[in-house]
Amino acid sequence: MALSESQIPPDAQHYLVCGTEDCEKNCQFYCNDCHHPMCEQCRDEHQKNKKTKNHEVVPYKLRKRQLPVEKCKIHPTRQIEFLCEECQIPICSKCTATKEHRSHVFTDLEIVFAEKCSFCYEEIFKIRNYFEPTSQDLKKEIAGDVTEIKKIMDGIRTAMRAEAESVKRMVDAVTSDNIEQVNKIEQSLLETLNGQNQTIDDHLNYLSDLVKTFYGYLSPSDIKNLTSALKSEKILIKPIPETSKPVPPVFSAGQHSKEDVAKLLGRISIPNTKPENRKIKPMETVSTQLKPTGKQRKQDREKSDVKQTLCLSSSVTKVREYTVPGVNDVYHISLGKSGRLWVSGGSSSLVQTDLQGNQLQNIQSSGGSQGYHTVTQDGDLIYTDQYNKVINRITPDNTITEFIKTGNWEPLSIYSSQINGDVLVGMEKDGEPSKVTRYNKTGTEIQNIQRDNGGQELYSDPHYITENINGDVCVSDIDKHAVVVVDKSGQHRFSYTGQRSLFNPYGICTDVLGHILVCDFPRDTVHLLDQDGQFLSVLLTLQQGVKYPISVCVDDENNLWVGQHFTNTVIVYKYLQ
Repeated sequence: MALSESQIPPDAQHYLVCGTEDCEKNCQFYCNDCHHPMCEQCRDEHQKNKKTKNHEVVPYKLRKRQLPVEKCKIHPTRQIEFLCEECQIPICSKCTATKEHRSHVFTDLEIVFAEKCSFCYEEIFKIRNYFEPTSQDLKKEIAGDVTEIKKIMDGIRTAMRAEAESVKRMVDAVTSDNIEQVNKIEQSLLETLNGQNQTIDDHLNYLSDLVKTFYGYLSPSDIKNLTSALKSEKILIKPIPETSKPVPPVFSAGQHSKEDVAKLLGRISIPNTKPENRKIKPMETVSTQLKPTGKQRKQDREKSDVKQTLCLSSSVTKVREYTVPGVNDVYHISLGKSGRLWVSGGSSSLVQTDLQGNQLQNIQSSGGSQGYHTVTQDGDLIYTDQYNKVINRITPDNTITEFIKTGNWEPLSIYSSQINGDVLVGMEKDGEPSKVTRYNKTGTEIQNIQRDNGGQELYSDPHYITENINGDVCVSDIDKHAVVVVDKSGQHRFSYTGQRSLFNPYGICTDVLGHILVCDFPRDTVHLLDQDGQFLSVLLTLQQGVKYPISVCVDDENNLWVGQHFTNTVIVYKYLQ
């Protein structure tokens, strides 16, 4: 189904089919006189026709933009066709004969319009491909700086606390030593005083005894004895023993200030350095002829140069094909690292092969005919065990471990995000609407997507799932006969239900330009959509040699891998240039 130019945003990557009735070949050329897109065969017939043989037919990218129908403001029944060079206003043919434009020079408005469109599209392309993505990159860089500054400041605070704790420990140690010294001095002084006290006690006892002795001499009959005692100096009163008053220690308080403490604890300072301006990547010379970005925001800056040069090819070319041993169908493909791929068929076999067709592993699983395996950023394979309600992980050394338990829900499809490592799982449960659950890379559940804003069920049988470059979650739902797309917050964006007859979506993937590619089984076609759900073309048909396409994926070289039903052959196509 061809699209009119009015339906296509000026900055969108679009892919037209021939505009001739009943012809659905790829559009490659354009008649500037008829304003009609056409394929190579229709171009040849157009140039052979006597009525149109002198028409200007050019490659589609070099087409002249058709002048929109717009009525003259002065003569409403006439269409504007010319530009008055003197007045610089669009006019109709009747205006050229009026006195206001007498002797003026007129230019075909369509030529001027084409030039203006070309300029505007070029400026739009610069904005979309350079200014907006570069500004977004600066926002990311600033956000990274915010995180880094917070981390640095947390480190400074931690260092400050550690320094304070160190000083506290030293203060405690010095204080403890000083107190211990005081205790020893106190003990020594008290021992001296206690000794003096004992000496006085002994002297008081001596005096008490001496008093008793004197009382005994108070009898007249003892005068002789008293005289004798006095002569012998036995009862002379001894002097009071000498004692000394102790000298206590003196504590001299430390002489310190807040500045002294600051010197001990350290201080914070701001370097006398001029902030460095952020580096902005210079704008490359770009062309607006069918560039592949449109509304797309560049999620992966490492591939930005590739994106700026890629666009849809005018034809699809078969590159190679592989035969996968161990399966009868190719229901799903997961491309791994080092040129290896995982393939599952309708049976219970999950097979790993190299690009020469040599089988490396064969694992029994219960995934069935759906997209039940995916390769992570680390190169591990994770796959669903529907009946046991678990998700298993296979590491590059072939170790199989249980990764996630899904409770009462049966995991059908799975996809490992190449943006942040999250794991998206399409699941079903008896008596419940189907859902998509998001886990982080460690297996922790962080989001459930089940209903739209109106409360309606989004999914019925989410048997294939993928993620677009803008974070959209894209689900192929066979029961709903639709591709259901929600944004990363879980808000419903659109549902694509095919073009003509009943749509039966199976394998689904996205590419570096944000296109959505989905198999329509069993109609032998692969549909191509843009990231906003706009149908672009039927990319593959029987004419390209693919029959019953049922699985798709895109590799790092932007080639499309297509698996088929009723055969174990995988065909690789190039559709971008």
